[in-house]
Amino acid sequence: MQISGGVQLSGGLNLAPGSSSPAPTPSYSFQGSNYGYTSGGYDPINGYYDIIEKFPFASDSNATDVGDLTQATNGNAGQSSSVSGYSSGGGPGGIDTIGKFPFATDGNATDVGDLTVARRFGAGQSSSASAYTSGGGAPATNNTIDKFPFSSDGNASDVGDLSVARFYTAGQTSSANGYTSSGSDPGLSPGNKNIIDKFPFASDSNATDVGDVTLARLGPAGQSSTVSGYTSGGNTTIGVVNTIDKFPFASDGNATDVGDLTRATYYNTGQSSTASGYTSAGWGDSLSNVIEKFPFASDANSTDVGDLTVSRFGPAGQQY
Repeated sequence: MQISGGVQLSGGLNLAPGSSSPAPTPSYSFQGSNYGYTSGGYDPINGYYDIIEKFPFASDSNATDVGDLTQATNGNAGQSSSVSGYSSGGGPGGIDTIGKFPFATDGNATDVGDLTVARRFGAGQSSSASAYTSGGGAPATNNTIDKFPFSSDGNASDVGDLSVARFYTAGQTSSANGYTSSGSDPGLSPGNKNIIDKFPFASDSNATDVGDVTLARLGPAGQSSTVSGYTSGGNTTIGVVNTIDKFPFASDGNATDVGDLTRATYYNTGQSSTASGYTSAGWGDSLSNVIEKFPFASDANSTDVGDLTVSRFGPAGQQY
C-alpha cells in the first residue's frame, strides 16, 4: 500500500475478450460496454469545471471533451441509465440540481429535476429503472437516500436513510442493491468511516451496515462488477492511499485488499465496464488527470491507460 501526504481535487465499441465482435450490452446500467465519462471537478487555480469527458473501454486511450454540465461543479454524484448519464448535487456549497446528458450523441446536459436535499460529495447508484443519491454534505452531513426515475424527467423522492450520516463516500451497485462505502462526518470522532451500507432496489427502505472496508477513509472512488463492489483510493488519518478493496455482493461481509492504484489519490471518481474498473482524476501529491484500469476477472494492480483533458478533483463518473 502506497501512502502520500494528503490535503483537505471516440473510440469504438467494447470488444468481447478474444473476439472481434462487440461485447453484449448489459441489461443493467451500472456497467458499460462502450465508454466511461468523467463530469465536473475542481482545481484551486481555475475553479469549478462543467466539462463532460468521454474515454473508450475498447482501447486504452485519452479522454475527449464531449459536452458541458448545466453548471460548473464538483462533489457531484454520477448515475447512468441505458441511454443517459446523470450528475446530481455538487458544489460550491451544496446544490440540488439533477442534470442529464445523452450517450447516443455528444452533447450538453439539461436540468431535469431536483434532489430533496442540496448536497455535495454524496454517492451515486443506478438500478435498471432509477438513480439514487445517498449521503452527502452541504456542508452538514446527511443520511438521505434519494431516488429519481430514468423513464421521465422529475424531482427525486426521499426513500430511506443510510445507517450513518456521512459524505465523501463511494457508491457501488449490484443488480439488486445499492451500496455506500467509506466516507466521513467531521463532527464525529473518529470522523472517517469504514462502513459498507446496503439498501434494496425492490422496495424503498433504509440501508443496513453489512461490512467494513479495509481502511476508514474519505473520498475514494467506487466501481462494480457483477459479483463485487470495489473502493479505490481515499484519504486516511495517516495520508492518501492507493488501496483497491473488494467486497462480495452474494453475501454480506468485509472487504479485502486486492490491489493498488498506480498512485495514491482521493477525490477520484469511478467507472465500470463489463470487464474492468476505472478510476480517473483526483488529488494526492498533486492534481491528477490519469485514467487507471484494473481487471474484474482477477485481483491485480491498476495500470495507467490514458489521460483526461484537464487535471481536477471531485468529478462524477458515468458509463455507457
